[in-house]
Order: sequence, then structure tokens, then C-alpha cells
Amino acid sequence: MAGMRRPYSGGMTSATPPARYDLPWKTALTHAFREFMDFFFPNISTEIDWSKRPRFRDKELARLGFGQTSNYLVADKLIEVLLRDGSMSWVLVHVEIQAQRDPELPRRILDYNYTIFYEYKQPVSSMVVLGDDDPDWRPNSFYNELFGTKMGIEFSTTKLADYAERTEELAASDNPFALVTLAHLRTQQARHNPDQLLAAKWQLTKLLFQHGWNKERIIVLFKVINWMMALPEPQLQRYWQQVGQLEKEETMELIPLEQMWLDQGLEKGRKEGAALVLERQLTHRFGPLPKTIQKKLEKADVEQLAAWGAAVLDAQKLKQVFE
Repeated sequence: MAGMRRPYSGGMTSATPPARYDLPWKTALTHAFREFMDFFFPNISTEIDWSKRPRFRDKELARLGFGQTSNYLVADKLIEVLLRDGSMSWVLVHVEIQAQRDPELPRRILDYNYTIFYEYKQPVSSMVVLGDDDPDWRPNSFYNELFGTKMGIEFSTTKLADYAERTEELAASDNPFALVTLAHLRTQQARHNPDQLLAAKWQLTKLLFQHGWNKERIIVLFKVINWMMALPEPQLQRYWQQVGQLEKEETMELIPLEQMWLDQGLEKGRKEGAALVLERQLTHRFGPLPKTIQKKLEKADVEQLAAWGAAVLDAQKLKQVFE
């Protein structure tokens, strides 16, 4: 891509970085909650009054201590919505994305649902997206009974593994969560095969420009793909080279992605990403970084980080990078 500053990686390790599911799913949910409901829970979606903008109450969710009890919890969202029939002033939708099998999930959903209800005194609907790779694990309830006293919950679920045989349908769908689902599944399937992951990531990147989505949606989904489908350094370099070729394809209208980030005021995000890449380069070349160097990386702007990144190529010692 002309003029695009591609992330540089100095090392040549082939180890595939761990997949990230938390931030991508949270970002996609915040961007397109209605599309999420339409895709995974269409019957419930029809009961929501979408003429009124949903209100995200994530800060309040964090205050209640959500997401701190399990290493397997990926994304949790709390959204206030109105119903079409006007039967209630407002209700709450609690969404969980569960990336791995966790026997504690059903009880946790009960705890969370009751905690939210107790806090707000409003009806709460809990919905869970099961993103693990065990096709037989499908929890949807939790009950506890003793001496005639019964307590429990039933909640709505959807299983991403059920879409594994519907990849052509997912690729053709204009719903952004079809692409998010496909990215999740492809990431799981590739696991320790970085070339397979690169091929899948490249396919999804091209799909971004084939659905007629607006600039904002392309930006969001491009970030989702890149966060979720983390590549080792050799494949990452090849990926950015392929991205650079997109604008040369006559049949595809391409808006420069870097310019999108700038247009959307995402300079801070670019800086943090550049600092992270440079920190990895330096650590790989010279070992653990002193705190003074870490502070330099935190304070530097994008241009300075790029200059230091270029200096890594020829530097024999850490101090030479910053001279």
C-alpha cells in the first residue's frame, strides 16, 4: 500500500503468538450490537426497540466485579435496551463470550444474572456465545435444590462450532458477525500452523472490501481481524506485503487503512501498537529492557518509534538504537 508504514519485526521467530479473543469481541459488540443480536439471537432481537439507541453499561459491570473470577472469561457486556411492546420501561441484556470450556460457567451466569438484577431491580436476560472447540459442551442452565428449595437459571446460548461447516455462508453474509465468527473459527483451526493462519487472515482481509461496508465498519473489523489472528513475525511481514498489493487490484476499491486510522483520530492506538512492536524487537535482540528504556518507549511519538525501529537493523548494542 503506497505510503503505508508497515510494522517492522526484527526477529524471525516462527512461534505463533497466542490468539486474542477478548478485545476483538468487545470491540465488535460495541460497534454493532444490533447486528450481533440479529445474527446470533434473531428471535430476541425482534423484541427490542431498535429505534432507541442501546446504552452500554460496561463501567457499571466492572464495578460489580465481573470478569475477575475466571481465566476463561473472554468478553462480558451489559446493555440497556427498550422493548417494542412497551411492557417495560427498560431491561438489561448481559452477554458473555466464552472462549474455552469452563465447568464453572453455568453457576457464574447465575451469580452474574442475580447480581445485576439485585443491583438494578430490572429484568436481566443472559446470553452466552460458546466459542470453545468442544462440540458436545453446551451448558444452558444451573440449578441447586435442597429440602424443597430450588434455585437456578436457564440462559440462551449459541455455539460457534455449529458454523464450522457453513464457511461459504459466513463469507457471503453482510452481517459483520459472520466475519467475526469466521475469524474466530479460522484462528482456532490454524492453531500452530502460521501459514494456514496467514492464508485465512488474508482471505478475511479481502472480504472486508467486498460487502459495501462503510469506512468505520471496515476499520473496526480490520482491527478485530488483526487482534484476533496474531501472526508470528515472518508471516506478519508477508501479510503486510499482501495488504500493500490490495490497492493495485483493479477490481477492488481500497481506502488506505493507515489514513482511515488517522481520519478516525486513532493516533494513540497506532502509537501504542508501534511501541509494542518495538519493545518486542528490542527484547528479542538485547534481552529484558531497563525501566529507563521502557519509559522512553512510552513517551515517544509514532515518528520517533519508527526511527528507533529502523535503527534496530544495524545496532549492535541497545544504546546504539537510541543514539
